[in-house]
Amino acid sequence: VQLVESGGGLVQPGGSLRLSCAASGFTFGNYVMSWYRQAPGKERELVATSISVGGSTNYVDSVKGRFTISRDNAKNTVSLQMNSLKPEDTAVYYCNARSIFGRNYWGQGTQVTVSS
Repeated sequence: VQLVESGGGLVQPGGSLRLSCAASGFTFGNYVMSWYRQAPGKERELVATSISVGGSTNYVDSVKGRFTISRDNAKNTVSLQMNSLKPEDTAVYYCNARSIFGRNYWGQGTQVTVSS
């Protein structure tokens, strides 16, 4: 099983980034896909969740209206479009896959830094 994130980097406040996660080794369409983040000195936080293609999505209040999660079950990818970025969005962002049977997989994380 592999979850490989990409797309992180340094961006100025108000800017945008698009994170991507490429999954392999499991039946992608059967898994809830999420993005988490962890800032220095803070606990890991659930940012956004996608239940299935065309299905429901959920966001933490602090990113609603700015971030969009999307998935492509044919390509086994999940993305996080992040707009209007703020310094408080700075964190390591992790891709997560979770099944209804309790299987839980994590990517290695990608750093997002929002700073002028």
